[in-house]
Amino acid sequence: MSLGQRRPPRKVKPRAIRAPQTPVVSAPPGVAADSVQHDDSVLSLTIERLGHDGRGIARAPSGKTVFVDQALPGEQVNVRIHHQRGRFDEAHVIARTTSSPDRIEPACTHFGVCGGCALQHLAPDAQLAHKRQVLVEHFEREGLSIDPQQALTSTPYGYRRRARLGVNVDRQGNRLLGYRRHRSDRVCGITMCPVLAPSLERLLQPLHALIEQLEAPRQVGHIELLEADNARCIVVRQLRDQPDDEALWTAFGDAHDVHVMFVRGKGEQVALEGATDLSYQLNVANRSLTLGFQPGDFFQVNRDVNRQLVSTTLEWLAPHAGTAVLDLFAGVGNFSLGLAAMGAKVHALEGQQVMVERLLDNAQRNGLDGVTAATADLTRVPVQGDYQAVVLDPPRDGARAVCEQLAKRPVSSIAYVSCNPATLARDAAQLAKGGYRLTHAAVVDMFPQTAHLETLAVFERR
Repeated sequence: MSLGQRRPPRKVKPRAIRAPQTPVVSAPPGVAADSVQHDDSVLSLTIERLGHDGRGIARAPSGKTVFVDQALPGEQVNVRIHHQRGRFDEAHVIARTTSSPDRIEPACTHFGVCGGCALQHLAPDAQLAHKRQVLVEHFEREGLSIDPQQALTSTPYGYRRRARLGVNVDRQGNRLLGYRRHRSDRVCGITMCPVLAPSLERLLQPLHALIEQLEAPRQVGHIELLEADNARCIVVRQLRDQPDDEALWTAFGDAHDVHVMFVRGKGEQVALEGATDLSYQLNVANRSLTLGFQPGDFFQVNRDVNRQLVSTTLEWLAPHAGTAVLDLFAGVGNFSLGLAAMGAKVHALEGQQVMVERLLDNAQRNGLDGVTAATADLTRVPVQGDYQAVVLDPPRDGARAVCEQLAKRPVSSIAYVSCNPATLARDAAQLAKGGYRLTHAAVVDMFPQTAHLETLAVFERR
């Protein structure tokens, strides 16, 4: 070392300092542990009401709103916050001091982890009351009132005839088949699903065994199970061709009497075996109607409730021979065929040409010559022609543009089938401004055990 150069500091091994121990905060079911915002405090809350998504709502001592998973009105609970938001917090129950009289034991062992159901812990009658209240609240926000006279219901389990299951391989190499986890994109492996139609639920265990045999399980995006009145079908979304795995699927179809179809790449559908002409039945005006559809087509998953929905719509509209009816968002003819069977002259509009062709085929199959149909973008195309009644069954976005036009037209009756109470209330307000009044309404419980709500509403000119 040269003169004047400073000696480098001596390396000293740092002394280990024991960090203060932080209490472990477990993640609630379905919430990824690494996404939990640790908060050691435990809040004691009283649940005031249910939110529209089925979570309990309480008020923290600070005044902040807290959404609590799987908590019911009137229950006193100890909770831990797992997500802090700007205007509200999200929490899960760590202890329940009192229980609601409406609380029941969930039928599914995966409830709370699986994201498919939100209300299995709530008695069926209380589920309906909650959904009715949600509908009322949405209408009140628009300055309207609604009093559903009835509820269209079915068995609370075993009703679902269509389901999409994800396929995934986790970090440990486990092959998972199931729905998305609660509030997550990850797959929750399931061994049962009580809401599925029994003939589909029985396929779960054999499907697990098949997934274990696949050479390329990561090439399977998802699997869709369908039960029609005349057959069962499995649609496999595959990222690329896998000939060896296709042979396994073919054997599976043979063994379990299931039609198998692949959807590859950009949507090309390839039937692996047998016919895929699926169909369901409707009974209208002392006639049995057969409606054919393909796996990619929209159809209502709850057979019993759909039959009630169609019959109630026809009863409330009460078309007679020669009544001119416009059926919007017509699908494969779920309402068109029943209307035509009662003697109405039906013109159906649908956004997809393939669905229009399917609807016309169904009309011909059932010997109904009072049906015409065309393709139309119902967010842009003006409603033309003179009609005495209109039926519309739009997607979740509702039918704002259509209702703006109908509000200006002299249509006697409008039957609106909604899968979103918020957009229904918005569109109802538009119709009310145009001189329509709500005369009939029903809660349509198409999806028991979930917070999903459908509604049938009929409006008439004042």
